[in-house]
Amino acid sequence: MKKHKLLPLTEKRNRRSENIDRLSTLQIVKLINSEDMLVASAVGKESKQIASAVDMIVKHFKQNGRLFYVGAGTSGRLGVLDASECPPTFGVSPLLVQGIIAGGKRAIVRAVEGAEDKINDGIKAVRKHKISTKDVVVGIAACGLTPFVRAALKEAMKKGAGTIFITCAPETVKGIPAKIVINPVVGPEVVTGSTRMKAGTATKLVLNLLTTTAMIKMGKVYGNLMVDLKATNNKLRDRSVRIVSEMTGLSKSKAASLLKKANGKVKTAIVMHFRNVDSKQAEDILDKCGQLLRKAIDK
Repeated sequence: MKKHKLLPLTEKRNRRSENIDRLSTLQIVKLINSEDMLVASAVGKESKQIASAVDMIVKHFKQNGRLFYVGAGTSGRLGVLDASECPPTFGVSPLLVQGIIAGGKRAIVRAVEGAEDKINDGIKAVRKHKISTKDVVVGIAACGLTPFVRAALKEAMKKGAGTIFITCAPETVKGIPAKIVINPVVGPEVVTGSTRMKAGTATKLVLNLLTTTAMIKMGKVYGNLMVDLKATNNKLRDRSVRIVSEMTGLSKSKAASLLKKANGKVKTAIVMHFRNVDSKQAEDILDKCGQLLRKAIDK
């Protein structure tokens, strides 16, 4: 008897959009939007798995470990995007969260044919980055089958790293080489197989949850303020002043002056104000408090 090749849900036809090319522009927009509305709910159903993944990431961060995203095509680009946004938002080293994409850097802006099928490249990527027991590797594959990603995860497991897998295809979950599997089931795409749509949106939401929640747990956020941001442009410099002003009650001009004395570091400036110390003493206090601002200013 002939064995049929597994067809992931992400590759199946969406009955609701079978005649989409016959619809008016407005009807197409509304149909796509109605499908997009399914994404947040699907991600929400994976909250427990996402929380477990965050706890794993935080545990490894506290051991001076790193977080790696591994993907191909859209999945790889989303990983690179999320990684690149962590340094300015949370003031972390670019090495803390890194994106690995099949085909290398050129694949970020242009498709590299066949890159996702190269098993050896996935293995080499893990070895190149010297991934170890300290690190966490998150494999991203909408269909769950991408050879480059699976190979990288298997190699990461051999190295003793923490492993997480994100896929939108429930059919491929079995046998995935990861300790934690996050599987938001968003259903078939409006355009069959175009996983840059719902699957891509679900992936972006999950990645946002992983890094943002992990950074909150690491003390990079006070309340809902990004107190560890790096002020690399005028918008972020203005935000830094507003945060210091809001938390201390100082005028913006005085907050800016305090920030200058703190070498532009928001948390340092806030501790200087509340503990009435200089920048060096403020940084020592933060270090003793594990960089947790709430602990550092609560007497």
